[in-house]
Amino acid sequence: MAQFQYRAVDPQGKVVEGTIEAAEVPAVVARLHDRGLIPLDIGASGDGARLRPARLALPQLRSFGRQRVRHRDLLVLTQELAALSSAGLPLDRSLATLAELADNPELKRIVSEVLHAVQGGKSLAEALAQHRVFPPLYVNMIRAGEVGGFLDTVLQRLTEYLESAQELRDEVRSALTYPVLLTGAMGLSVTVLLVYVLPKFSALFTDMGRALPLQARIVLGFSDLLRAYWWALLGTVGAVVGAVRYSIRTPRGRYSWDAWRLRMWLLGPLLRKMEVARVARTLGTLLKSGVPMLQALGIVKEIVGNQVISRALGEVEIGVREGAGVADPLARSGVMPALAIQMIAVGEETGRLDELLLRVADHFDREVRVQVQQFTRLLEPVLILVMGLGIGFIVISMLSAIFSVNDLPM
Repeated sequence: MAQFQYRAVDPQGKVVEGTIEAAEVPAVVARLHDRGLIPLDIGASGDGARLRPARLALPQLRSFGRQRVRHRDLLVLTQELAALSSAGLPLDRSLATLAELADNPELKRIVSEVLHAVQGGKSLAEALAQHRVFPPLYVNMIRAGEVGGFLDTVLQRLTEYLESAQELRDEVRSALTYPVLLTGAMGLSVTVLLVYVLPKFSALFTDMGRALPLQARIVLGFSDLLRAYWWALLGTVGAVVGAVRYSIRTPRGRYSWDAWRLRMWLLGPLLRKMEVARVARTLGTLLKSGVPMLQALGIVKEIVGNQVISRALGEVEIGVREGAGVADPLARSGVMPALAIQMIAVGEETGRLDELLLRVADHFDREVRVQVQQFTRLLEPVLILVMGLGIGFIVISMLSAIFSVNDLPM
């Protein structure tokens, strides 16, 4: 038997802490439930090292001093609200408990304001809509759950949706961390060589009576250019980035940028699948939560990140309003893969469109994970090869220059 520390909520919404002896974490959860407590966090006691929260436990909201509310904060808030609501705790007590548990000051303030609005007679959806932290998807699903009387179910679906989105985001970031670090190390190494190391050789070659090898002259010339006009290079890069960002802010520029992203070699198909998975999961979650089709399409069109796909969804919205369904307008737009169109068509024919949309999302999420892993496996050796060739070219250029110095007549 082992000792476990726990944090839990009693039926009055008060947070309690203590220790309990049990064989494993599920047994601790069962004993807490027998006492009428809702577990929030369970960990091992003894050496001071805490275990990760149990799967059935609720992780604490940690912001590490940040004032903004992140996607992960919203996920944990939804997990806790779903757990407290499914345990039968009244909404006002659940919100009061969440406000007490929140470590992020901004999130604590928002939850407190939502609690006061609910206590003042507003619905939860109306209270959430007053804060930009909660996206239209979130608010409309809560509204549908309140109207239909199945708020607990909607909160569980919201939790699943946010967990899937966070999991995919974390996997992509984790896969790209090493290539990004490798690229930074490569750029830093080349910059140090060009700015600090090569100038020492340049002074040696200044008084040479014969011409340096071509590759050495190229490297030394670029080093001199970088040291003398680094401000101009930075200004040029900044001007180009600023012009691109300004162009992207215009409707026409943003549409052209998003269209180019979908056409990019190697990355275009991956970005398309990520957007398709997001659209399918969002639309399927909304429909499964009782949101009407036209309203759901309007919400998805607003939150989708790519304007090309957003325009296509606008055409789908018009088609649905005219009775054409979803699959045919999507097929005409050409933004979705054929497999997704076929599965959506089957969902319309069988009356299980929400279920098939979620299957489409799961399928393309898996493909995105596989392709990201393949891409990073290919990118890592390519970056190492490029870094080796670049640094090798600089070293060989300097060695050839040194050898040419040794060949000069004494």
